[in-house]
Amino acid sequence: MMPAIAKILIVFVSMLALTRLKIQLGLALVLGGVALNFWAGMPFLVTLANLGHALTSSEVWLLMAITTLIIELGRFMTEKRNADEIIAATMRWGGRHGRAASLMALPAVIGLIPMPGGALFSAPFVEKAGDRDGSDPEWMSAVNYWFRHVWEYWWPMYPGVIVAMAIFKMDARAFIAAQFLYSPVAVGAGYFFLIHPHLQRLMDAHGGDSVHSRRAWFVAVPLIVTLSSLFVLPPLLKPLLPHGFQESVRMLSLLVGLVFAVGIVFFDEVRQSGSLLPRTMFSSLVRWKGLNVLASLCGVLVFKVMLDTSGLLPLASKDLVMSGIPIVVAVAALPFLAGIVTGLALGFAGTAFPLVVGLMGAEGSDLTPMATLVLAYGFGYMGMMLSPVHLCLLVTKDYFEAPMQKVYWRVLPCVLCVLVYCIMAHTVLAMLGL
Repeated sequence: MMPAIAKILIVFVSMLALTRLKIQLGLALVLGGVALNFWAGMPFLVTLANLGHALTSSEVWLLMAITTLIIELGRFMTEKRNADEIIAATMRWGGRHGRAASLMALPAVIGLIPMPGGALFSAPFVEKAGDRDGSDPEWMSAVNYWFRHVWEYWWPMYPGVIVAMAIFKMDARAFIAAQFLYSPVAVGAGYFFLIHPHLQRLMDAHGGDSVHSRRAWFVAVPLIVTLSSLFVLPPLLKPLLPHGFQESVRMLSLLVGLVFAVGIVFFDEVRQSGSLLPRTMFSSLVRWKGLNVLASLCGVLVFKVMLDTSGLLPLASKDLVMSGIPIVVAVAALPFLAGIVTGLALGFAGTAFPLVVGLMGAEGSDLTPMATLVLAYGFGYMGMMLSPVHLCLLVTKDYFEAPMQKVYWRVLPCVLCVLVYCIMAHTVLAMLGL
């Protein structure tokens, strides 16, 4: 009987092969999810019911609505007049390294606020800051993707971090102390491998960006409203929703914030055009780039549900544990596999960390909590960053129309750098008995 891990990997390779044959990624993901259900031994009608549940789930439609509004907000903020104002402001703050500072700071700041497909929010700014001299799309994709994810190792607003703290039964201070250094390492790796090779070119192209006005602050208002909604609205919405909807509070808060933000955009467009039906509103959604992002998003969400219903991922984890490999290797491999398969921090934390904690407490194990956490989280996170179903990677490469394999080659040195730090930090913490 074929191991569950082999089934998952074969389906993954098959999905990637379909995309090479010009099959749209969202469709390839849906087909892969259906294949996983069939291979798990589920009858046709059960598989069909699972697919129907995936397509009609509130999470799918909430995320589709959120992404639609993010695309529209991105369209407004990246119109030439608006984008020039924002980028001029960041370049002014960055001085002679203004363009380099913009390329790193804009996705990183937006990355402080958890939002589905948040890389789509920062992508237009990276495009404006980096494309003035014909920068290649895979480089801009890698810059946007990498710097968007420099905080999720420890930032306590992220669901994956919250779940990890709960499973390891670790308070926030200890968790942050163990994980915090991942962020400067990630920023440093991104700067060294992605920004520094282009630094002279970015400095040479700095001129002409000093013009600015008060409109830069106005253009930032919709973004501020959106980000503020994630702080202000969850406590207000939680008591109003039935218990079954509590997991959707964060997404609903973001959706409400985006509705208000797009309302600000609408009134500004009406004022600028003098028409109650501005032609520019939602115009980006009828273009291939916007439609492709939405289709890929739908495919990711459907695949996630179909993978969960197949039951193959827990079986794959057990296969790995029972294979007789060293415990420390299993602690790294389990989250890495879960990260690649799910493309979510919540995915590898929720599926692999209970097994990791179990291994930590197994007879004969000398693993310590902080050392185990650093190793498991680092490998899980890098698995997520390399996952072909990671939503931020998909929307980024779709936005810039970049080949996925070329984006991988740009990001891979940064990933390896983080993994080297991960192993070193684990070794040091284990020697200290932490």
